[in-house]
Amino acid sequence: MDEDDVGTVDVPEATVARLPQYLRALSVLAEAGLRTVSSEALAEAVGVGSAKLRKDLSHLGSYGTRGVGYDVTELHRQIADHLGQTTPWNVVIVGIGNLGHALAGYGGFASRGFRVVGLFDDGAHVVGEVVGGIRVRPLAQLPEVVRPGGTMGVLAVPGEHAQAVCDRLVAAGVRSVLNFAPTVLRVPAGVDVRKVDLASELQILAFHAQRRAARVPSLVPVAAPVTERVGEVV
Repeated sequence: MDEDDVGTVDVPEATVARLPQYLRALSVLAEAGLRTVSSEALAEAVGVGSAKLRKDLSHLGSYGTRGVGYDVTELHRQIADHLGQTTPWNVVIVGIGNLGHALAGYGGFASRGFRVVGLFDDGAHVVGEVVGGIRVRPLAQLPEVVRPGGTMGVLAVPGEHAQAVCDRLVAAGVRSVLNFAPTVLRVPAGVDVRKVDLASELQILAFHAQRRAARVPSLVPVAAPVTERVGEVV
């Protein structure tokens, strides 16, 4: 596949969601000094079926070599190209509460090509604070930092403020938004939103746990005793 073809291939969303897992596994294999990997070994490292992996990679034009497998370095480069990892992306984080602080200090962004260039909040007690080496700015200064089309936005604000803040990000030129707020955002065409809902993920896990418990009664969870906290009357 030519470099110019990257981004023009129609790749299913389910496949796109698995590409970061393949990339992470390939990074580990490369660090271990492996030059090739079979579809079975790579699939096991990621936790998917080998047939699904081969179909996913075929969407990228990568089919491996019979009896040899995939070239680790080449496949890593190919997936990284499709994920936009060969071009650094600027990121701004809006909402510097507990979650925002944690995200601002997350080292995994830089290692994957994402550079946090701005932290924003309108709380008087937060503006001016330095988090992860970056000073928190008021929201009014968003346009000074956002590079239209080249900056991603991370929303870590309460749900009731998310839409208004998202509107300001879009007005500043942000076209990709990662939303941690527990609400559905309305955005114009040409703007992509990915929602991260930790409570929903736990509910999904609870659903599967409940089904397992129904099949094996001994797995029914027992409520833990209430822990007395210092200063509380129980």
